[in-house]
Amino acid sequence: MYKKTREVRVGSVCIGGDSRVSIQSMTSTKTTDIEKTVNQIKQLYTAGADLVRVAVPSPAALDAFSAIRKQISKPLIADIHFDYKLALGALRQGADKVRINPGNIKDWSKVKLIIDEAQKSQAAIRIGVNSGSLESGLKRKYGGPTIEALVESAINHNNMFLDYGFDNFVVSIKSSRVKTTIAANRLFAQASDTPLHLGVTEAGTPNLGEVKAAIGIGSLLNDGIGDTFRVTLTADPVVEVALALKICKALGLRKEGLEIISCPTCGRTHSDLISIVNEVEQKTKHIKTPLTVAIMGCVVNGPGEAEEADLGLALGKGRAALFRNGKVIRTIEEEDYVQILLQEIANMAAKNN
Repeated sequence: MYKKTREVRVGSVCIGGDSRVSIQSMTSTKTTDIEKTVNQIKQLYTAGADLVRVAVPSPAALDAFSAIRKQISKPLIADIHFDYKLALGALRQGADKVRINPGNIKDWSKVKLIIDEAQKSQAAIRIGVNSGSLESGLKRKYGGPTIEALVESAINHNNMFLDYGFDNFVVSIKSSRVKTTIAANRLFAQASDTPLHLGVTEAGTPNLGEVKAAIGIGSLLNDGIGDTFRVTLTADPVVEVALALKICKALGLRKEGLEIISCPTCGRTHSDLISIVNEVEQKTKHIKTPLTVAIMGCVVNGPGEAEEADLGLALGKGRAALFRNGKVIRTIEEEDYVQILLQEIANMAAKNN
């Protein structure tokens, strides 16, 4: 059961409230390379991102952000650290949201100027609390970026923003440690109705980072915590979006395209199930209609899983039972498994489209 948070608007996208969990990513190009950055933003939106963020680390990047903003019709977020003037400039250039770490800016009077500008331009702010850039006072108090230190930082800034009369903001509490990230976000969610932006920061390469992201983000989403998130990987950001979509799909938060259920294979399997599943998955990537397809390798769990799916193939020795909506519709020979299943998938997708 999702905890309902207050609604925050980022351009045409709503975070929190009754809105679906949104997926974010960030460009990896140099912002000053306007053409490459614009192209990557478009790639990320095409891949399935709902929100895209761009680094603005310098006045030159701010000038480029202005040019980029004119070429992008969808929401655009500026990522700012240290220099409050860059945040003000990005908001004036049309940023729908700025990501700031108040602990890095330090001076509350400067943070208030950012809030005032966001209020004026009807933009949002993300308060980013990160274990790698926690305020020094809290690190001394707790002996490091502990769970309690991260939550105290987030609650302090959350309350300061609210007391100042601004509520169009989200909070993120991130650590490269999965358990710390989960525990800190759970504690904050108990204390506030502010929408949470989830993420396991500096998760690493896809080799391990995908696991850390899936556990950290997935655990919180499964708890009903989190309104938007970014998977962070040392990889092409399009890969981040692809994994984010898989996390949503696994939790039933997005119903788009095929969900293929298949067994791990064992000594009871008579066919090359791995090749069959891989071929079906590869040849159905273009299908957007939500369908569940079971491809099972033997008679132990095969019929049961096939009955529960929209389409199912329960393989036997040289033959398979083809299920549609829980009922066997025919028996097919091994050489026809892929061809007939693909045709059934296409027919059902067209019918349900």
